[in-house]
Amino acid sequence: MTNRTFVVGVGMTKFEKPGSREWDYPDMARESGTKALQDAGISYDLIEQAYVGYVYGESTSGQRAVYELGITGIPVVNVNNNCSTGSTALFLARQAVKSGTVDCALALGFEKMQKGSLGTTYEDREQPMLNHLKELFPLFEWGGEPIAPYMFGAAGREHMRKYGTTADQFARIGWKNHKHSVNNPYAQFQDEYSLDDIKAARVVYEPLTKLQCSPTSDGSGAAVIASERFVDEHDLWDRAVEIAGQSMVTDTRATFDAKSAIKIIGAEMSELAARRAYDEAGLDAADVQVVELHDCFSTNELITYEALGLAAEGEGGKLVDSGDNTYGGRWVVNPSGGLISKGHPLGATGLAQCSELTWQLRGTAGARQVDGATAALQHNIGLGGAAVVTVYKQPR
Repeated sequence: MTNRTFVVGVGMTKFEKPGSREWDYPDMARESGTKALQDAGISYDLIEQAYVGYVYGESTSGQRAVYELGITGIPVVNVNNNCSTGSTALFLARQAVKSGTVDCALALGFEKMQKGSLGTTYEDREQPMLNHLKELFPLFEWGGEPIAPYMFGAAGREHMRKYGTTADQFARIGWKNHKHSVNNPYAQFQDEYSLDDIKAARVVYEPLTKLQCSPTSDGSGAAVIASERFVDEHDLWDRAVEIAGQSMVTDTRATFDAKSAIKIIGAEMSELAARRAYDEAGLDAADVQVVELHDCFSTNELITYEALGLAAEGEGGKLVDSGDNTYGGRWVVNPSGGLISKGHPLGATGLAQCSELTWQLRGTAGARQVDGATAALQHNIGLGGAAVVTVYKQPR
């Protein structure tokens, strides 16, 4: 597969607290999808395939969602890959274009969530993360806390034990991401907090406080992916951003065999996906200026610095202390506010990340703009598991 692939249109809704806005998933999809098509300057009848992601919902909700944009008989594929659902839809749309199967595809994701911590939907069958938890329970005590913060909090504790990372370093990530979100009108939260506020918030699972955890959210995101031929034919070079490299990786044996909470929450998947995406792009971490990564919890952001090559193993805390993860530093990580402050509607998150990085590389991110951004990195992970890493660059 040698065809070049480009993002030519993006759109998203504001992410909202569940139940705070009167809308349903077709409304969300219509809003984000219409924005993406308008941004691309094309009509829906030029879309040849659609990949639609959501975690909570009935089968074929993807069709119902995109029928708000048009009913043209094209293949519509429903995608569910936990928290990396949106990026999986993006991966599939890009793969269809890169293979030459189609010249233009739509990736769209949405989520309508319940308030409170994530729970199980089906109680009459084995849970997909049972094997992950069987490996984790002997390593770190579980006191009945919600499973997600337990898993990522345990990984943070392991990092502290092995490398001397401090609770304050994790808290500074929460502080940074809330500060970044002040300038993002799409963010669920736009409040700035002091570091003391972050540390003093309710403890969910040490070292995580509430202000270091992503909330449940409603919302949608969309992206139009096109071939070089399509960009030429429709004169879209003024808005095209190239997907230079991309990889999706699922669990390796290390997830279950390494006796490591860090591996159980997917660090090995992320590292392998990053290496493959960099290789395809012909770039590495030193070549990018802006990063949107999966900070479902502050502990995961720090661990992911190392998986993506922004910091050496065990030195994620040093990156935080240096300030090289924010404006004025080596990289700006999560200028959108990240999942912690922007919100985390599972099916939409990866496409919101794509939207942010497209705006950054176009130079249209407003008050969030990273000066001189020519290449960008996206990381989205779902337990169970799947990690998607994408490298973007300005086309030449």
